Amino acid sequence: MIDRRGIEQRWEADGSKRDERGRRVFAASETRAAGLGGLAAVSQITGFARSTIGRGLKELDAPPPHGRVRREGGGPKPLTERDPTLQADLKRLVEPATLGDPVRPLLWVSKSYDKLASALAGMGHAISANTVRKLLIGLGFSRQFNRKADEGSKHPDRNAQFEHISAKVLAAQASGQAVVSVDTKKKELVGAFKNGGSDYRPKGDPRRVKVHDFEDKALGKVVPYGVYDVAADEGWVSVGITADTAEFAVAAIRAWLTRMGRERYPQIRELTITADCGGSNGARVRLWKRELQRFADETGLLLHVHHYPPGTSKWNKIEHRLFCRITQNWRGRPLTDHLAVVELIGATTTKTGLKVECALDPRTYEKGVKVSDAEMASLDITGDDFHPEWNYTINPRQSPK
Repeated sequence: MIDRRGIEQRWEADGSKRDERGRRVFAASETRAAGLGGLAAVSQITGFARSTIGRGLKELDAPPPHGRVRREGGGPKPLTERDPTLQADLKRLVEPATLGDPVRPLLWVSKSYDKLASALAGMGHAISANTVRKLLIGLGFSRQFNRKADEGSKHPDRNAQFEHISAKVLAAQASGQAVVSVDTKKKELVGAFKNGGSDYRPKGDPRRVKVHDFEDKALGKVVPYGVYDVAADEGWVSVGITADTAEFAVAAIRAWLTRMGRERYPQIRELTITADCGGSNGARVRLWKRELQRFADETGLLLHVHHYPPGTSKWNKIEHRLFCRITQNWRGRPLTDHLAVVELIGATTTKTGLKVECALDPRTYEKGVKVSDAEMASLDITGDDFHPEWNYTINPRQSPK
């Protein structure tokens, strides 16, 4: 007598959970074990056609299969074959939102899988969001972040200016003279405001900061201006509390010379300055040149100034050797007051030996200061043969007092 109850239990517990070939072989094995009448009973319990169980009986006696379980051509056809216009319609939906260079093989989209699936459904395609994801991968699409790569229009002498600066810097260092890279770090809100990054704290006890970044009128903002000694791997930062002007920038260079420069270069006669082409130390800023002339007159130093081409500020060494280290050092820490800013900047170090000193500059620097043509004519500035608007020397007009 056939044990139908036993076959049903084994089918539910084991056979029905196997792959396609495994289910056939299970049904064939039960049929053979049941003996006479087993084929009909097993067919009824499993739902398999008798021909399918017959194929399973043959497979019981055959060697174990290798590779695919389903025979070639078995199973449902791929969705793209059953719906031949699906891929083309999906690509048309995606292409208007394609970002980046269309020539590249890797493209990316800004529409969600659900939205694309809904749009395709409206065009008569039966498709899920997960299938949209798989099709997009097959078409060479993926989600990506923006990447900063474009610098705008490139000056034809861009690379030549880099080489010119490099040659001048190497020559100055070979003669034992100082080379500094200067720039303004971005303005920072002072107060209990969120600062980017994270820091270790007891679990569940984050620092509490204000929800909105509205400037505190009493504390305002600070303007860190940096002077980075390229050879010494040392930096000076003046923290201003008013405006980022050329007068403030040169005051920071003056502070570096007094606090750090003369100690390291006791025989200093010349100073090479590399700077961006814009901002308070821009190549076309008259006040920058007037204040540098005053600095040269005060110190007796011969100043060699070299500006990076427009749009290439990231190549200025102070950006990736000093400012990025400061940002890493104070990540996740609110800049609660001026003292906190100065202390966090001054505590910046690296494994390679970076040393940073910092001080608050409480003086008021007025914006909009005009420099007359007569004042410009009185400056002792000599332009280099190569791009004199970017490369020039400021000579002291008299011996220092």
